[in-house]
This record gives sequence, structure tokens and C-alpha cells, in this order.
Amino acid sequence: MSLVSTPLTRAEPVGSASPGLTMRAMEIGQHVMAAGLTGVGAIRAIGNGTPIAAAVISGLAILAWHTAGTILPSRSPSRRVVVWWLIGFGVIWIAAVAVSPEFIWVAFLLWLLAGHLLPVPWGLTFSGLVLAVVIVAPILHHGTTSYANVFGPLIGGVFAFGISRGYLQLLRDAAERERLVSSLMLAQQEMAELQDELALAQRLSGAVAERTRISRDIHDTIAQALSSIRLLAHAGAGRSQDPAAARVLSQVETLAGDSLADVRRIVAALTPAELDEDALAAALRRMLDRAHEETGLQVELHVDDSVPLLPTEVEVALLRSAQSALANVRLHANATRVVMTLVDADRSVRLDIMDDGQGFDVPSWEQRSEAGSPSYGLRFMRDRLRELGGGLDIESTPGEGTAISVSLPVHRDRSPSNKGDKA
Repeated sequence: MSLVSTPLTRAEPVGSASPGLTMRAMEIGQHVMAAGLTGVGAIRAIGNGTPIAAAVISGLAILAWHTAGTILPSRSPSRRVVVWWLIGFGVIWIAAVAVSPEFIWVAFLLWLLAGHLLPVPWGLTFSGLVLAVVIVAPILHHGTTSYANVFGPLIGGVFAFGISRGYLQLLRDAAERERLVSSLMLAQQEMAELQDELALAQRLSGAVAERTRISRDIHDTIAQALSSIRLLAHAGAGRSQDPAAARVLSQVETLAGDSLADVRRIVAALTPAELDEDALAAALRRMLDRAHEETGLQVELHVDDSVPLLPTEVEVALLRSAQSALANVRLHANATRVVMTLVDADRSVRLDIMDDGQGFDVPSWEQRSEAGSPSYGLRFMRDRLRELGGGLDIESTPGEGTAISVSLPVHRDRSPSNKGDKA
């Protein structure tokens, strides 16, 4: 069984990272160790009078079983197969030790494999049985033993088992580093996508704001002037005794009315329509759709019809908060459903993000945050919102999901022109 590749198929996975050339070198080293220990055992057995055929067959059986283990991870990587392979290896080794006690040298390889392939309790049990065989074998063959035959294998076994467990931890650490690097690269990609979303949102927001300003200016100047001209012409035509002047005033009234209708159509075309498809809502929708496509999350977005046109810095803060909250859901919550709601709260705007994930203990998180915990996402979100005069509320219970509420103040223009064209 490959000492290097097998842990990635055990019941205690360490990740999908591959240590590359180092792993390959360790795997080759395992086979060299198996061949060397078996060869030493066979040579010493022959030198001590064991029949050559029996010593060679025992050595070949050990090497054949060990080599056969290298193909198991690709064909049947289940933990049960690995355990049975190791037990079979132990049985063949015991049979070789029965032929000659010199094959106890292979015990060091068994201790390495036990620490590498088995959970700690079972690995210690298996290693104890191997040690018992190592101690008993000289007694059965020669009727006696020595302290060296007891304490030497004991120290070597502890050392081999510890080395194996330490190497396994190194593999886990390497896999964790690889996972962190992958997470960082994913975060950088998401940040780049967010920057694109922000740029698009700012462009759309700027275009909407400019169109709104132009429509208000036209309404407050040209439309009001034309409305006044029409009223004055109508009043003048009603008081004039001169038929020609009354006819001209009537024509002026008609022309002013037609021009006013044209201006109103222009104002209506420039004025933003319903806010369902504004820049922020569209960016949030794209963000949720991407999360659904990439992770299978069920997503919903609700936007109040009364949400006003928001300043760019408010839209940017809301979009970044939504991106950070959604990243936490994807990485930590194990959720299946996320609901975002953009709410008009009179003097403020509120973005609620709710998921049905595993939740967490908010008071404990607050304490860790105050103590300088490395969980920066929510802390940075809260700091950013406070800089804009807003706030972040978190409600969560382990096993019952999480609800995050982001609020920011909005300074509204209450001028009459916002109420529509009443001219």
C-alpha cells in the first residue's frame, strides 16, 4: 500500500492537495525500504541455516503483497480494503517470521504503515501485536531472547509510529495550506468580479442620476414656463375684445399646450421608471444568480417598490456587504437557501440577508472579535457601515440559520418636483 497516496483515500480525508515531487519521493522511499528490509531478512535467514527456497519464497511473498498494495488506491480506495490489505500483510509477515525470525526486520515497515493508514487507537493496537510477535519470535525459535531483542524493537516501533503520524500531520498541513491558497484565489476572483459589478453599478447609477437631474431641470424651468404661458394666453383671450388678438392668443395657448405635452413626454422618458431594475438590484440579482450556478444555492431577491435612488457610496457599501455576507454563507454556513431583501425604511435603506445554514453563537463571536479573532469579514463589514453612519445587526442560533441586517441612512430630496409633474 502506497505510504504516501493512501491517506488521501482514508476515512479521515486531508484534502485534495498533492505534495507533488515530495510525495513521489516518499513513495519511492517506501518501496526501497520494503525491498531493503526484506532483503536483509532473507539474507540473514539463509546465513542462519534457513533453506534457501523457504527464505526466498517468504521474501518474495512479502514484496509481492506490498507491491500489490500500490494499485489498490486507484481501484478500490475504501478504508475497508486498506485495512484488510494491512491485515493480510501482517499475516504474510507472521508466516515469514515463522520460517525465520530474521524477517522481524520488516516490522519497522508495518509500524510505519499502521501509523499512516489506521486511526490512532487501531494503529496502536496493531503496532502492539506486531511488537508482541517481534518479542516472541526469538523465544519460539531459539528458546531465549535478550534485552536488546525487547527494548530495541520497542524503541524502533515507537519511533517509526511517531514518524508516520508526524508525516501524516504534515500532509494535512500541506492540504490545508493548499485549501487556503485556493480560497484566497477564489476570493481574489470574487473581488475582481465585485469590482466589475461596482463599476457597472456606478455607471448605471450615474446615468440614472444625470437623467433625473435633467428631467427635474426641464420640469422646473421649461415646463413651468410653458404652463404659465398657456394660462396667461387663455386668460388674455378671454378678456380681449379684439377678435384678431383673441385669435393670436388662442394660437399661443394651443402652441404652448402642445409644447408642454412634448416637454412632459421628454420628462417622462428621462425620469427613471420603477426601481425594480435599478443598478443595485440588478447587481444583487447577478450576484445571487452566480452563487446559484456555482453552488446550487436556492436564492431569492425582494426589492421594495419605494426604495429611492441611492447615492453611489450607499450602493457600493450595500453591494460589498452583500458580497461579504454571501461569501460567508458559501464558505461556512452549509446552507441550501439564501434570501436577500432590500427595504425602504423611510430615512434609511436596509438590506437583509437570511440563510438556513448551521448558524453560530453570536455572543461568542462578539467576544472573539473583540479579542482580535482572525474572522475579519463581518468585522470589516461593520466598520465600513459605521463610517457611513449605518449599522450591522446579526441574529443567529446554532443549527437554525443566520439573519444579517445592514442599514444605512439616506438623505432624500423632498422637493415638490419629486412628486411628479402637476403643471
